[in-house]
Amino acid sequence: MAAFTALTPCQATTLHYNNIKICRYHIPYQNVCNNNKTIHKTKSSLLSNHHSHRPKPSPAFFSLSTQSKYNMPPTHFSNSGSGSSWLQDHSMHHDASSGFELREGPIYSVFPTKPAQVSSVQDLYEFICSGPLVDKVGLTPERVAESIDKWLFYGSKLCRLFQLNELYLTIPQKARFYHYYIPVFIWCEDQISQHTSKFKDGEEIPPLVIGFSAPQGCGKTTLVFALDYLFRITGRKSATLSIDDFYLTAEGQAKLREENPGNALLELRGNAGSHDLPFSVETLTALSKLTKEGMKMKLPRYDKSAYSGRGDRADPSTWPEVQGPLTVVLYEGWMLGFKPLPTEVVKAVDPQLEIVNKNLEAYYDAWDKFIKAWIVIQIQDPSCVYQWRLQAEIAMREAGKPGMSDEEVHLTYLLCNILHLTKCLYSVSLFFSLDS
Repeated sequence: MAAFTALTPCQATTLHYNNIKICRYHIPYQNVCNNNKTIHKTKSSLLSNHHSHRPKPSPAFFSLSTQSKYNMPPTHFSNSGSGSSWLQDHSMHHDASSGFELREGPIYSVFPTKPAQVSSVQDLYEFICSGPLVDKVGLTPERVAESIDKWLFYGSKLCRLFQLNELYLTIPQKARFYHYYIPVFIWCEDQISQHTSKFKDGEEIPPLVIGFSAPQGCGKTTLVFALDYLFRITGRKSATLSIDDFYLTAEGQAKLREENPGNALLELRGNAGSHDLPFSVETLTALSKLTKEGMKMKLPRYDKSAYSGRGDRADPSTWPEVQGPLTVVLYEGWMLGFKPLPTEVVKAVDPQLEIVNKNLEAYYDAWDKFIKAWIVIQIQDPSCVYQWRLQAEIAMREAGKPGMSDEEVHLTYLLCNILHLTKCLYSVSLFFSLDS
């Protein structure tokens, strides 16, 4: 099992995505660059110049990572945690090959009048090598130089996905793509290669399940969305799941409240005990068997807007469909990897946590045992979690959908935020370095 812990480079920036459309493009790999000869010549130049001009860490990135006063807005691409509040429902559709909800949009066709910010492949190479994840994901400047055409391809596709002009990216946008999304994608590719190598020719290869553990609102759903897109445009079939997709039905939540009167942590969805664990085992087991052409299944989704924001499992007729053979399952959630602590430690934080801590005992067999590679994302200031969750619910209400009230968000997430601050539970979740 392999994993790495990353401090997300974009959590310290404010990125504005007002009225942005998400779009899909299917441009052949070789058409990304107009002149492959130029790229190959540049790669040779990058390799020859590397030792004499080793790029220094990017001052721009470090200024981003230290400006913790800026909070990234919440990103949720669907009501189940697989979507974003800045997507407009009227143009959204289900994509059967991914499990994520995407939407079509026109190619960026506006021609800005200001000079381009990225003037050469050399500039981009130096920016990539200055990223904080290069060493963590096992990249070297030589490897970056040898694969610079792939970086250009991935960057171009992400720009189109998020409807940005690749020649006019801001520093935060460049950092998001080239310091974060693409390095993580390359790491995922390496993990898949290692996973595949364990099987003999002719053997059925189950998809690799990669777990993404991070506090609410820090961008893990957007990361998974981008990774899923990159897998599909490079010919691999992937499925996406959130722990939100396994929340109890509205009826199950009502029963949980009745069984735990007075416990604010179990009054609404969110904490251990509010998930349908047998259903999650059934789903993850079925996905692991999706190894052949023609096999298909639907992925569950959760509607957070149902019952005035209390939520309910979405109608199965709306669930996206995935088809085999699957290469990877991208599974994300804020409490993936959490383990129970000694009772006295938990009660010292809040007595209501005792039953939540007890409930965690069943979660390893339901979730964690399926995950073979982990990505754990830390944030600089865990106190942002509550504000991010509040922003997400406000955005949902402003979009005309029922959401939790401010008081309900407070009751549901405030103590979860305290857990992150005290590192209770979170400190014993699955943190690994890449080389372990």
